[in-house]
Amino acid sequence: MEMFDGPLGPGGETRQVAEGDVDVLTTSQGVPVADDQNSLKQGARGPTLLEDFHFREKIFHFDHERIPERVVHARGYGAHGYFELTESLAEITRADIFQRVGEKTEAFVRFSTVAGSKGSADLARDVRGFAVKLYTKEGNWDIVGNNIPVFFIQDAMKFPDLIHAAKPEPDRAFPQAQTAHDNFWDFISLTPESMHMVMWIMSDRAIPRSFRTMEGFGVHTFRLVNADGKSTFVKFHWKPKFGLQSVAWNEAVKINGADPDFHRRDLWDAIEAGDFPEWELGLQLFDQDFADSFDFDVLDATKIIPEELVPVRVVGRLVLDRRVDNFFAETEQVAFCTQNIVPGVDFTNDPLLQGRNFSYLDTQLKRLGSPNFTHLPINAPRCPFAHFQQDGHMAMRNPVGRANYEPNSWGPENGGPREDPNRGFRSFQEAPQGDKLRIRPESFADHYSQAKQFYHSQTPIEQKHIGDALVFELSKVERPDIRSRMVSHLLNIDEDLAKTVANGLGLVVPKPAIAAVAPRSDLPPSDALSIVKNGPQSFAGRKLGLLVADGADGALVKALIKAVDEAGAMVEIIAPKIGGATLSDGTMLGAHQKIDGGPSVLYDAVAIIASESSAPMLAMDAATKDFLTDAFAHCKFIGLGPGADPLLAKTGLAADLDEGCLALASAKDAKAFVAALGPLRFWAREPLTDLDALAA
Repeated sequence: MEMFDGPLGPGGETRQVAEGDVDVLTTSQGVPVADDQNSLKQGARGPTLLEDFHFREKIFHFDHERIPERVVHARGYGAHGYFELTESLAEITRADIFQRVGEKTEAFVRFSTVAGSKGSADLARDVRGFAVKLYTKEGNWDIVGNNIPVFFIQDAMKFPDLIHAAKPEPDRAFPQAQTAHDNFWDFISLTPESMHMVMWIMSDRAIPRSFRTMEGFGVHTFRLVNADGKSTFVKFHWKPKFGLQSVAWNEAVKINGADPDFHRRDLWDAIEAGDFPEWELGLQLFDQDFADSFDFDVLDATKIIPEELVPVRVVGRLVLDRRVDNFFAETEQVAFCTQNIVPGVDFTNDPLLQGRNFSYLDTQLKRLGSPNFTHLPINAPRCPFAHFQQDGHMAMRNPVGRANYEPNSWGPENGGPREDPNRGFRSFQEAPQGDKLRIRPESFADHYSQAKQFYHSQTPIEQKHIGDALVFELSKVERPDIRSRMVSHLLNIDEDLAKTVANGLGLVVPKPAIAAVAPRSDLPPSDALSIVKNGPQSFAGRKLGLLVADGADGALVKALIKAVDEAGAMVEIIAPKIGGATLSDGTMLGAHQKIDGGPSVLYDAVAIIASESSAPMLAMDAATKDFLTDAFAHCKFIGLGPGADPLLAKTGLAADLDEGCLALASAKDAKAFVAALGPLRFWAREPLTDLDALAA
């Protein structure tokens, strides 16, 4: 029998393994592992047990794999702000933050990508972290969420495997911040529970236009507990004031080249301009009766509760109005933990949440080097606090007085703090049931129905983008069997989607993957799941790229700048030279960007205003031609002022102009042009300019 080099033996020697033999998976102590898929729980839907030494070792090692950057969510950006309560929830929760309408609570928010390193680019196709630290009067509360309401896996046992598969492949250390490679899709295609999340990450949700235009979700089901001990289930939603907005994939690729810090810069500039990012906090509240009657398990992190079934109740707003003073001291050292909750908020037995609660504290110790990371100003509570924790590396505060233990009999002056049965945190009382088991409950077994619902909730252009994304990602996978296996799952979601992807890859359509539970086709579409249906209604908060050249109509340029400002938006001037351009009235208009440093991908809409003398020069410039052709290809609204004809002729677009290309003949056209920019994209253009669409 042929032999090959296997894993290292105990002395570091290479062991010989017979071909066809598979090593038994063990712990680091050499204990054979019977189940590497599920953590140990009390009953099928009960809490995860601390005695699960295999899970503890696995997550412990994973948490310590990187120093000093985060293992996941390494590339992040944060800002300070406040949460303001707009509706009291006193009857539902005793949480102090939800008691008094109009009260503001200090907040810090960190946005991030998941897969890339600190040096990766902002516009990777990826999940975005949306972590909110609320400095309440009864302690710090961290809502550590994402911009997508579901996750790839149902049990935290699989988290190290998921991230290992998504990260650069270990033998070659690439690709960076991308999932378009064999390891990721091999894992995904062997993990049917991830199919709902796949629809989200292949949608435009994974390439948001900015932090300001993406939703945030708490992902898990939590509990709110009132003063009488009554529990209400809750899911958390952050809904952006400026509406949802994403970019096109080709646009994302070019933005990463032009400005890899695009999201960071957008947040920084918006706060500096006083155009403060804002989200509404919405809650989906439901009781045990609803949970029992719902078609899916509310403890399953791969599922949502459609807003049509449980409407989102808006109770407050989150505003970011202050940038950090030092990126490292605040954004890099901030420590979020899902376990950080306050009286009136509690956990459920979601096995992914239970694992996160266990993991995060360990992670902070490794990253920040000390159990005293709460002494850092960004992590310290804003309310009074007192405890007997002492010493340790970099302790900046130690208890005073004689006693450093409890109970003690030293009295108020030297005895230190005391527990408070009335104000203190109390866990919701829930009796665990069942045997100790490593299983997935049957209620978690439907992996395709909500994926199908998500896909059917998208507009046709969004469905096209999902198909395009799948074709692109899987085209980077070298092994045909992995591609085919993934398409077999897509057949359980939507047959036309599967055929589109198979055709794009040149694959024979395989048989559908075997489904543990037959996918349902009766789940109604949900408008809340579509970006296009929840986009902005105006150009407010957006940016117009205004390309000007010498001799441009001064009255028109100034009218356009004024109209954009009145709409609550921004203008950035692009010119052939960074010094600017001399307008027809003799005004010297300074530029923000030189044309080859300000491509149209950086803007939500563009306008081009030249003159008879400068237009031929613009038409000869490659960067200027790209400015126009990219804007057209990305379905942006384009304002065409005097002097645009030579450029249109040179780019071949003169015969292709559509209703998204608007004439700017004179200053009187400025207001109408800006008013037309609200939809942000003229999507009817894309099917006429895309090879895959034309081939179909």
